[in-house]
Amino acid sequence: MSSENEGRDGGAEGAPPEQLALIRESVRGARAPRAKPRTWRGAALAKELPVARVLVDKGVLHLDRYFDYAVPEELDEQAQPGVRVRVRFGAGRHRVREGRREGGGLIGGFLVERRAESDYSGPLAALAQVVSPEPVLSEELLRLARAVADRYAGSLADVLQLAVPPRSARAERRPSPVPPPPPAPPEPGSWARYERGAAFVESLASGGVPRAVWNALPGPRWSEELARAVAATLASGRGALVVVPDGRAAARVDAALTELLGQGRHALLTADAGPEKRYGQWLAVRRGTVRAVVGTRAAMFAPVQDLGLVAIWDDGDDNHSEQHAPQPHARDVLLLRATQDKCAFLLGSRSCTVEAAQLVETGWARPLVASREQVRRAAPLVRTVGDGDLARDEAAHAARLPTLAWQVVRDGLRHGPVLVQVPRRGYVPRLACVTCRAPARCRHCSGPLEAQDAGALRCGWCGREESAWHCPQCGSLRLRAQVVGARRTAEELGRAFPAVPVRTSGREQVLDTVPGAPALVVSTPGAEPVAEGGYAAALLLDGWAMLGRPDLRAGEDALRRWLGAAALVRPQGDGGTVVVVAEPTLRPVQALVRWDPVGHAVRELAERAELGFPPVSRMAALAGPVQAVAGFLAEVELPSDAEVLGPVPLPVTPSGRPRRAGGPPPGEQWERALVRVPPGSGAALATALKAAQAARMVRGGEEGVRVRIDPPDIG
Repeated sequence: MSSENEGRDGGAEGAPPEQLALIRESVRGARAPRAKPRTWRGAALAKELPVARVLVDKGVLHLDRYFDYAVPEELDEQAQPGVRVRVRFGAGRHRVREGRREGGGLIGGFLVERRAESDYSGPLAALAQVVSPEPVLSEELLRLARAVADRYAGSLADVLQLAVPPRSARAERRPSPVPPPPPAPPEPGSWARYERGAAFVESLASGGVPRAVWNALPGPRWSEELARAVAATLASGRGALVVVPDGRAAARVDAALTELLGQGRHALLTADAGPEKRYGQWLAVRRGTVRAVVGTRAAMFAPVQDLGLVAIWDDGDDNHSEQHAPQPHARDVLLLRATQDKCAFLLGSRSCTVEAAQLVETGWARPLVASREQVRRAAPLVRTVGDGDLARDEAAHAARLPTLAWQVVRDGLRHGPVLVQVPRRGYVPRLACVTCRAPARCRHCSGPLEAQDAGALRCGWCGREESAWHCPQCGSLRLRAQVVGARRTAEELGRAFPAVPVRTSGREQVLDTVPGAPALVVSTPGAEPVAEGGYAAALLLDGWAMLGRPDLRAGEDALRRWLGAAALVRPQGDGGTVVVVAEPTLRPVQALVRWDPVGHAVRELAERAELGFPPVSRMAALAGPVQAVAGFLAEVELPSDAEVLGPVPLPVTPSGRPRRAGGPPPGEQWERALVRVPPGSGAALATALKAAQAARMVRGGEEGVRVRIDPPDIG
């Protein structure tokens, strides 16, 4: 070791030379400390457009506006609209040196616009740094984000947090390949099964902008049909965006697109990809290298260039509702994009939500359905088991399963796997008439009635007590809580068929596919795996647990989940049979038997219009501590036609339990109020709520109130 090394590395005396060499290499490889950006004191400003309008990354409503900054001459070339910047925010008015405001903390943001003059008459702070010269915020994306923020009473910065992924420098340095030429128009393929299916694909390929609500036939071909719609849009020289509820659905559409178009034609944006890969894919879309996107909820903001088609699959799935502020729904975001970009729109599902029915009812979209003959050929046979059947069935009393279910399972296992759908834990029962099962609702606001500890009834929306309830349908005075256990039922099936393997798919482990060999597949709703060749039969157990949820959408959601499971069963012509344990006279059960989700949604829409329920009306939920909600309602200037329901107490989250999104912290007592307005007043309601929230934030020191526009669960 040389004397030079001894003097320089005195703390490592006696260490072998190899170890010191490793230390030096690690020091060289370590990143240098990140220096703070310059203050640009006294620096010359850009000669042209010296003012930058910046959206700072502050997701608070009273700061939901742009701020002007001076552009130093050295940053003139990089400081272009759409780039990420860092600025000093909160500089004092009196901290001015050489014509520049100084001080404040560093914060990120987006440069929105370059201007010749500022609306602010005082001295401006300078841009601290251009983080990257990559323009990531286009005018189209900014316009969309502003529309979403206004609709949901949120801040623009919060929406952009959802729309623009975190930066990866390595992904930005990686060049994007040259975009491939448009593919040839595809054949209609299985779209020919629908009455206007072939015309829809041809319209996309020719540059048209059709808008359709698509009721998909049973079976696994929906992903191929989505891929053909995307391919037809690409053939016209435009881009396409498909949003699906989860990674399993995204993988199926991804595989269908790869098989139809080959590699490199589309991007897959899901949470499973790492930050760098996801950002790289997002950049390829932003740069125009890739013109088609398939992804989960966050992909609804994907910056597809020259957008020609936006499509959403299974819009009734809870995964389409964002849990981060301002909690937009993917369906509504894509509707905004279709309107702003004047592009085609496709809403597809095996079921039909009330919102989808409203799009057809208003004439905004056209129905895309198959004939009844096609539906009968593709759907399995559906059989029901109601209360009367259970009462007469001794086997059902002993094993809690009707004889019909045993027979269907036994016969189905001779030809392939059998699916058993069991409602997951956590369903809360609601009250209904013991005779006709009509939901018990409030006479004043039509909200759901709940049983109190003392036996009294109270509305879950407006809080009024009901002392003399009677069923408006049949006149009965008796109520029941609709819930039946499911775990023991699944165990009984396993004991009854000991020689048959039992596989489970649920929260702990979700299976994607299962072999076509005989087996019992027990699954929670939404986690059903696809069987090779289709299931021979399916049991939909404990229907009351799904229909009895205290939710306006209980019937619609139960039908959607039943159809999702039944669609995996072989057609009736191949012996496919589905047994649903639910009262056959109920509307969702009848819709399942007839395989008529559209008719069910149309009738639901008519009833909601009569009662003033969403989506015909617009609704907002206000939740928070008791005093905070009362103070908020006293301050907010609601539209004159607004109706306030409640407030009512929310269930207290027990200590140690995970906190639900938007729910109260464990052990705290919160209240919730609902504000309902008729059609046409939704924008005024969102503006009023946003202004009230901003005023409370300016004052500070007051307990917050959570505001959610169009909550998916209102009871």
